[in-house]
Amino acid sequence: MPQKTPKAVLYNKYDRVTLMQRLEAEDFSRKTVSFYRYVALKDPQSVRDQLFLQWDALQCFGRIYVAQEGINAQMSVPEHHWEQFVRELYGWKEFENVPFKIAIEDDGKSFFKLAIKVRHQIVADGLSMDDYDVTNVGRHLNAAEWNTLMDSGEAILVDMRNHYESEIGHFEGAILPEAETFREELPEVLHKLKGQEEKPLLLYCTGGIRCEKTSAYLKHHGFQNVNQLHGGIIDYARQIAEQNLPNKFRGKNFVFDERLGEQISNDIISHCHQCGEPADTHVNCANKACNLLFIQCASCKEEHEQTCSPNCQSVIHLSEEEQQKIRQEHGRMRHAKRFHRTQPD
Repeated sequence: MPQKTPKAVLYNKYDRVTLMQRLEAEDFSRKTVSFYRYVALKDPQSVRDQLFLQWDALQCFGRIYVAQEGINAQMSVPEHHWEQFVRELYGWKEFENVPFKIAIEDDGKSFFKLAIKVRHQIVADGLSMDDYDVTNVGRHLNAAEWNTLMDSGEAILVDMRNHYESEIGHFEGAILPEAETFREELPEVLHKLKGQEEKPLLLYCTGGIRCEKTSAYLKHHGFQNVNQLHGGIIDYARQIAEQNLPNKFRGKNFVFDERLGEQISNDIISHCHQCGEPADTHVNCANKACNLLFIQCASCKEEHEQTCSPNCQSVIHLSEEEQQKIRQEHGRMRHAKRFHRTQPD
């Protein structure tokens, strides 16, 4: 049993500006990778702390969730530390030979700090253990198998991502839920598929983790022929490039890091939320009290200074002290709303 390490070294201690400056000053390349595994972890906090020490020593960045049901990670790893990173991760019995999904478009700026959090679940879905059996999941398809089943015209395609993800890119003909969270999406998809339990299903998501849970959920509800895209859209893009396969995906793949998207095809299927012109670039509103995620073209970004509304544009020209007061007030309002929702009727 390793000795306990003081908490101070187990968390990032620097602000965003400092961290971004350090990232810009780096003189080496990085590799963006994602992976997950459903596996029983008896002490997620201990796993979390040991992983932080290992990865902080290798200058790794990323957003990682650890829970009793496993791990879900999106990371940026220095290329000169890659082999050691893989060796140390595979040294854990629980994570041995976990498959990686490597980003296809990577400027080395996907993450700027290391954040590892212990969660109740590695993907928030609102399900109880009685709603699924994660050992009974759908059949995993590689890109060639996926294309073949798509071309057959017999399968129902289902996009298991949120609407703001599928808005900028998706497989043609797929069901695109309007949900904003995975928790909301599961019952919506179950409702849309009701009465089609015998038909072949094709599930896809960003890296595969949401499909893993969805396939188990749908099989629990009587669907017989459930298939999922192995490695998600991220690995599909890699496979079609390496094997010179037809690309059935149109547009961008939304990713949950600083890049916010990877180009899978040259199609632009979405529009600027302000002027309506073709655009597929997500931004966060420059007013930090708002921080709304929306699609903005280059022209509107310049005109509106990366804000979503005239009100937000006026806020960013206030003094930092006044902006801080607005952020604090918004924080209090959000806290009050969360508190109200948790109270009995």
